[in-house]
Amino acid sequence: MDIEVVLGENQKVDALYKGFVIKTDQPEKAGGDNSAPSPFDLFLASVATCAGFYVKSFCQQRDLPEKGIRIIQKMQRDPVKKMISKVKIDIIVPDGFPEKYKHSLIKAAEACTVKKHIADAPEFVVNTR
Repeated sequence: MDIEVVLGENQKVDALYKGFVIKTDQPEKAGGDNSAPSPFDLFLASVATCAGFYVKSFCQQRDLPEKGIRIIQKMQRDPVKKMISKVKIDIIVPDGFPEKYKHSLIKAAEACTVKKHIADAPEFVVNTR
């Protein structure tokens, strides 16, 4: 399970993974062209979309309507550490969504594998060869 990183022009850095090219760039204020999300943007989006996938799967497995469900992720930043200190995910369901499944939607989103890997972080080893 390797990811190859290709350093591009200016601040562009792409990842080659499973046949996909995942493009990243930096915002203009960081010297980039703002032509793609930054790596950190992709990290945050991976949490939100992972939660969305689990909510979607939950609904599909139970023939529940998924149309109109929205997931809003908000982040709070620690002003001293300048890092994200809290991630809040709101699952907004349309009128008429069965009340008895609302708590289960939360449980489904909490099962997100990205979230689990953050909560039980892997060891990072960086080398040169």
